[in-house]
Amino acid sequence: MATRINATRDVRKDDTIIAFMGPTGAGKSFFIDLLTGASDQDRRAGSTLRSVTSQIEATTVVYPFDENKRVVLVDTPGFDDTTRSDMQILQMISEWLQSTYKADVKLSGLIYLHRITDNRMAGSPYKNLRMFGELCGDVAMNQVFLVSTMWGKIKPEIGAAREKELVQRFWEPLIKKGSRVERLSETKSDEAWRIVKILIDIHDKKLTKEIVLLQEEMVDLGIKLNETQAGKTLYTSLQKQLVDQKDALKSLLAQVEKSNDRELTKELKKEYDKIEADFQKTFEEAKKFKVSLGTKIAGIFGGKKAKAKAVKIGDA
Repeated sequence: MATRINATRDVRKDDTIIAFMGPTGAGKSFFIDLLTGASDQDRRAGSTLRSVTSQIEATTVVYPFDENKRVVLVDTPGFDDTTRSDMQILQMISEWLQSTYKADVKLSGLIYLHRITDNRMAGSPYKNLRMFGELCGDVAMNQVFLVSTMWGKIKPEIGAAREKELVQRFWEPLIKKGSRVERLSETKSDEAWRIVKILIDIHDKKLTKEIVLLQEEMVDLGIKLNETQAGKTLYTSLQKQLVDQKDALKSLLAQVEKSNDRELTKELKKEYDKIEADFQKTFEEAKKFKVSLGTKIAGIFGGKKAKAKAVKIGDA
């Protein structure tokens, strides 16, 4: 029987904790539904690409292969959440990772999900993968499974070609550090448990549980969130977003000035106002994550260094 619990207060040292990460719509909540055997009315997953998970959520379930083992399935929102900003998501994940680590509760494994139906790695999927590599770090990568989903919605040969590209290009840095690649070939409970069992079997053979880079940075080294590798990457992403929004504003303004159509002008101004509001929001977030020059210099010459290193994806 599956039970919802508080992801911070109710987890125990002896729990087998599996965290699910990845973009919105990749199937994190659905994967957990498969593992818990949730009925249609109890399912967490939705039928749209809107975010189902807006906070860290945990569900306990008895391990089918050992009734004495309690497995905790942790659902996390993606860095493209429809209700929260990327900064809020990173803060939420960092607070949970800090709280559990301080209580001496460590992750047993991480499952990163990716839709095989995505025809290219750009935008949201790419951003989520970059952030994952930065917050997880290289030391904990041997506890990571990279799982592709939605194989039933694509021709096998097309899916295989996309999987090959993922492995050879985008996932390669993670695989080199010990991550394993798996497919959720069928949307069945047995298939979901097959993957999780392999991860748990690998974990059970290890003597220690590795902590992720973000935990080492913030708890062991006392580094502020905006100074962590994940925080710095998010700041760079926000800077790029500001440039893109600024260009969009300029383009719209030029269209407004040229238009003689009152209805079109009205719609263009409406879109302009929306982008301008988004620009201001992004600008405020970027300010909060900016690292001062003094802090940068101190970090270069006398800052504490983490044992783990961020895993860089592509040109990140």
